[in-house]
Amino acid sequence: MTGKTPPIHQQAIRFVLDTANGRNALSKLIPPVLFLADAVFCALIIWKVPYTEIDWVAYMEQVSQFVSGERDYPKFRGGTGPLVYPAAHVYIYTGLYHLTNEGKNILLAQQLFAVLYMVTLGVVMACYWKAKVPPYVFPLLILSKRLHSVFVLRCFNDCFAVLFLFLAILAFQYRSWRLGALFYTWGLGIKMTLLLVLPAVGIILLLGAGFVPALELAAMIALVQVLIAVPFLAHNPWGYLSRAFELSRQFFFKWTVNWRFLGEETFLSKEFAIFLLALHVLALLGFITIRWLKPARKPLGGLVFPLLQGKSPFTKQQQQAVSRDVTPGYIMTTILSANVTGLLFARSLHYQFYAYLAWSTPFLLWRSGVHPVLQYVLWAAQEWAWNVYPSTPISSGVVVGVLAVTVGSVYFRAREVWEPKKAAPKDDVAKR
Repeated sequence: MTGKTPPIHQQAIRFVLDTANGRNALSKLIPPVLFLADAVFCALIIWKVPYTEIDWVAYMEQVSQFVSGERDYPKFRGGTGPLVYPAAHVYIYTGLYHLTNEGKNILLAQQLFAVLYMVTLGVVMACYWKAKVPPYVFPLLILSKRLHSVFVLRCFNDCFAVLFLFLAILAFQYRSWRLGALFYTWGLGIKMTLLLVLPAVGIILLLGAGFVPALELAAMIALVQVLIAVPFLAHNPWGYLSRAFELSRQFFFKWTVNWRFLGEETFLSKEFAIFLLALHVLALLGFITIRWLKPARKPLGGLVFPLLQGKSPFTKQQQQAVSRDVTPGYIMTTILSANVTGLLFARSLHYQFYAYLAWSTPFLLWRSGVHPVLQYVLWAAQEWAWNVYPSTPISSGVVVGVLAVTVGSVYFRAREVWEPKKAAPKDDVAKR
């Protein structure tokens, strides 16, 4: 006997759930349809929403001094203050300076940033698809009001840094270690925020590419930073380093998005800065030793001591087994968990920093196994908080709260992505 055919409404619900979870042919159409819808949305934003001037004019003023022949980095200044970004930022905005009639053609600049947004979105979607993220998560990639504002209404340099971050992730997912390292170092040359993911990138290269290739790639990352900075290092090396990678920068309480609920006195205190740094270091150590290094199948000492001696901690057979576990999901989870952990313990986040967060949270919440409804609720809370201007004690508390939930969830609930798939071959002592 055959079973009864389910009612039409049950069939419809099952069809929708199967499509949302990637279980039928229509699932593959969701990302391209969302991509096209977002392209239309970007065009409407440029057409209907007035442009907001924040940093564009300052960028152009700083670049104009470079075009005029100035090479002393501390002397680059604009309406918002000194230039505090590395050399790749200068080169990119020099190109925009020439394309937009010295920055005067704002409409063209917005159109260029809309193209930048769409390219970045396409790369992000490719990373998600490679990591086997189900289609129901993809709408969260296009719904952010604040993210569209950062790209097409403000033209921040963070937009370029985020593009190269996800290009690096995508290249690593395809096991193109050299190309990924090049993308990463160029993004770092735009804005030093990408230093947050450097530990994760180092571990991925060590486990995925091997000890010697990882050393070569680390040298290449450093060398690119030196080469792009040569015109400025030759003139005033300390001036360049102190501006481009200014780690002691003072932050203004009035612009902060995250820690406002603590009050200005606490926010500005040295003790608070040290406390956040200590928490960041502890969190990184926890991720590195207990999560990210799991595919190595060795205790920490078994990795550190050979590395200190300049030796690979793996035999050739072990390296092959370890490298197989550096999957697209592992790569994306490791890099984005490093990114969000750094943002959680950052002393001050400004609105443009949402570019680093908006496309990280949906993936990490899904990877953590959080219920889809709760994924959308947390995303909505985060989006609301980042759209409150100026920030309030409540909105800043929500910003920190969602970040903390995201970091905690991925640490405690995404353990399987880092677990070794099978035992690695043991050292062949007899052959030695």
